[in-house]
Amino acid sequence: MSTIQEITSLPDWEQHVSSLSPSTLLIVSFHAPWAAPCAQMATVLSTLASEYPVTEPPSTSWVSINAEDLSEISETYNVTAVPFLVLVRNGQVLETVSGSSAVKVRNAIETHAAKVGAPASNGAATAADGNDGEVATEEDPEKKKEELFKRLGDLVKAAPVMLFMKGTPSEPKCGFSRQLVAILRENAVKYGFFNILADDEVRQGLKEFADWPTYPQLWVDGELVGGLDIVKEELSNDADFFKAYSIKSNGETAAAS
Repeated sequence: MSTIQEITSLPDWEQHVSSLSPSTLLIVSFHAPWAAPCAQMATVLSTLASEYPVTEPPSTSWVSINAEDLSEISETYNVTAVPFLVLVRNGQVLETVSGSSAVKVRNAIETHAAKVGAPASNGAATAADGNDGEVATEEDPEKKKEELFKRLGDLVKAAPVMLFMKGTPSEPKCGFSRQLVAILRENAVKYGFFNILADDEVRQGLKEFADWPTYPQLWVDGELVGGLDIVKEELSNDADFFKAYSIKSNGETAAAS
């Protein structure tokens, strides 16, 4: 059975890619240690990989990459959120899947692996493989919502300060997101971010989860602060609002001690 190889350096990646046959389907999983959904996705992918036998040349090749440690590779494939799956054959990107839907990931892999003769499960085989749960998740709105809210609950606590924005800090896709990034930088705040444009499930679900209909959204210690106007108001009322999360402040404290 196939297994997943962790790529830990750019040379490792280049060597691995160069060793593949043009017909091999390369399955690349981008993850981050702070993102709880990535652990779930790792389990899903490990199970899927075990269903594909090792052949010569390999019909599939499975690798995992820390999106933050190997940012050069992440940028090559426009990874803006994790988990993020990229399917590649002969240097060409066939499909990408953002988010933690096991059903979408399985369907994408089976679709492209089947094109080179790898066995794809039909409906009956899927049930026999014990994947009834995945199908039920897709069909049961309440269970799907419950799992999404659990994911969102983990996501808003992924860092002490979490910004849910349109785009990335280096490339904001709206003026409000750009202004909020600027405020965080001015206050030397260390923060995590999530590009809601890269995951529509999170984009729509977080509005209901937070009972807040717009973006950007700033969360501190797992609690919603609000959007740009609210953050500006908090700062006008308390200039030290971000002090506990400021790198500058922590550095000054360390220097004083």
